[in-house]
Amino acid sequence: MRIITGIYKGRRFDVPRSFKARPTTDFAKENIFNVLNAYTDFDGSTALDLFAGTGSISLELVSRGCKRVVSVEQDRDHHAFILQCLKKLGTDTCLPVRGDVFRFVKSCKQQFDFIFADPPYSLKNLGEIPDIIFEKGLLADGGMFVLEHGKEYDFSTNTHFVEHRAYGSVNFSLFTKAVKEAG
Repeated sequence: MRIITGIYKGRRFDVPRSFKARPTTDFAKENIFNVLNAYTDFDGSTALDLFAGTGSISLELVSRGCKRVVSVEQDRDHHAFILQCLKKLGTDTCLPVRGDVFRFVKSCKQQFDFIFADPPYSLKNLGEIPDIIFEKGLLADGGMFVLEHGKEYDFSTNTHFVEHRAYGSVNFSLFTKAVKEAG
């Protein structure tokens, strides 16, 4: 696993073979971040990485200048791996939270400029995640939410949907929260 760009560009971390998480491929990660650059400026923003797995996206967000990244992962070994990677980078910009994503989302009281979710493709309620994010008000006005999912999902009828991108077997749906009109 490597960091694509930013202050930690090129740093590599060896993911243990025993991990059941499937990190977003470098090819898919690089392409989706190229798309995201047209929508959002990560420098100085706050981000939430749900189902963080190996922490690949969290590390990328830290490298790209996010001032704060909250990384939520339930698996004990994956959480420990994220902590280990952050220690190697010598950064405290990321707060790794070990816990259930749905419990975290239910109790979270803050908003984020950027949210990324990479749930297991077999998760039975994966299709509900965009609605949950917007119902709980986790995304700040003008913020961007990216959901990684399998090809069987189509979120194009969601009112916050912006676009869909596919890179091989990796699919991303992008959502945004409109900036409220002044007045």
